[in-house]
Amino acid sequence: MTGPGRPEGLRLHVVSGKGGTGKTTVAAALAIALASGGGRVLLVEVEGRQGIAQLFDVPPLPYEERRVAVAPGGGEVVALAIDAEEALLEYLELFYHLGRAGRALKRIGAVDFATTVAPGLRDVLLTGKAYEAVGRRGKDGLPVYDAVVMDAPPTGRVVRFLNVNTEVAGLARVGPIRNQADSIMGLVASPRTAVHLVTLLEEMPVQETLDAAAELRAAGLPVGAVVVNMVSPPRLHADHLSAAEAGRLRREGVAAALREGGLAPDDAVLDALLAVAGEHAARIALEVQERRSIQDLGRPTCELPLLAEGVDLGALYRFAEELREQGAVPGLTPAAAPGARR
Repeated sequence: MTGPGRPEGLRLHVVSGKGGTGKTTVAAALAIALASGGGRVLLVEVEGRQGIAQLFDVPPLPYEERRVAVAPGGGEVVALAIDAEEALLEYLELFYHLGRAGRALKRIGAVDFATTVAPGLRDVLLTGKAYEAVGRRGKDGLPVYDAVVMDAPPTGRVVRFLNVNTEVAGLARVGPIRNQADSIMGLVASPRTAVHLVTLLEEMPVQETLDAAAELRAAGLPVGAVVVNMVSPPRLHADHLSAAEAGRLRREGVAAALREGGLAPDDAVLDALLAVAGEHAARIALEVQERRSIQDLGRPTCELPLLAEGVDLGALYRFAEELREQGAVPGLTPAAAPGARR
């Protein structure tokens, strides 16, 4: 069942971004935002970093779904760290009923060997767990989760990770593994999925975002919103920014401002301030260019602020509200949060 503000059928939100852009933070905030208003959302990670546990200040997550947060309006966020070995054992039990034999394989290292030498199999197992969670239904016939949010690999690897059909082509042309890959692609390449990209207003992250969007489209995978993270507002008025960038900021004006603040300016201080102002103006000009590049993608965008005090649990709730208020991510608008499932 979908809430009144959620597009019909959108169930899987994949979050990717260049390393260091804060994709795990954005994924966590998105999960809270989607759960707001009474929803139940599963937040999964696939890289084994326990980043979700650190953000929510909870013990390391086992291969088990655990509630990590309560969302505004009575919703809840459940988290899961997907482990490829455990997922393979679960898969072997489901399709081959190996039971104890599967555990014996793990003890002798066969499970680790299989997931290491066959990366395509590993990706099928990791994405397959998210696929299963999307389709899971309770005894009442309703979906167990209103949405699933995946903290996915970085943009440089996300297309290969999601495009499991290509990865298993040389591994299995028929059989359960191939069928599983086909089913996963049926979800990932459909309107039920959106791949959101996280970036900073810097040249390399933006370029990687542009490249990832192009690769996703070429692979037939749906590009969602672009979330620009760690944004700082300009510290100078627009006129002063232009003057500082051109090296024409009035020295006398800076000195007068210092005197008004009770400081006695000297040449060394003025030189340092003018240099900093020039660097800041150049940075803002670069950010303007990078924003234009992001806008050229033609996707909805959202900006989250840089927090000097760092990111804690309170910051995640603040970011969740920002995501809802800006309405860039499908289904998140200030007037229409996800409704209760029940």
